[in-house]
Amino acid sequence: MNKTISDDSGLVSLPSAWPFPPTVERLCEAITAAGYHVFSRVDHAANAAHAGITLRPTELVLLGSPRVGTELMLDQQRVGLDLPSKVLVWQDGQDKVWLTYNTAAWLVQRHGLGEGGSAAATALEGTLAQVCGQAASE
Repeated sequence: MNKTISDDSGLVSLPSAWPFPPTVERLCEAITAAGYHVFSRVDHAANAAHAGITLRPTELVLLGSPRVGTELMLDQQRVGLDLPSKVLVWQDGQDKVWLTYNTAAWLVQRHGLGEGGSAAATALEGTLAQVCGQAASE
């Protein structure tokens, strides 16, 4: 498997060893097993098809834990703009499947989080790395 890609934009992208549908299902199972909730799934490719546009498989999974999200919002309430947390599962032009999520550093910088919010953001990123890793690995 390829290495995780992280860049200055605050994104982490992890390649999956699985095709698209099993990757999404494995992600949702890992989220639930970690004690988080899958709040919603947005199938961007299906929505594009309704508009007559072809888009490679792309699904946004919205997830969270009221305990973690509330800790973030107690620090800076406007962080709610970026909650629930999200993982984008997408297939590139070479049919490689990826999972992409935001880093803790990005949330901290974007919202000016203090010590408590930073700790919650770091814990959240740890969970995102865990569930994405489980979904992506063989």
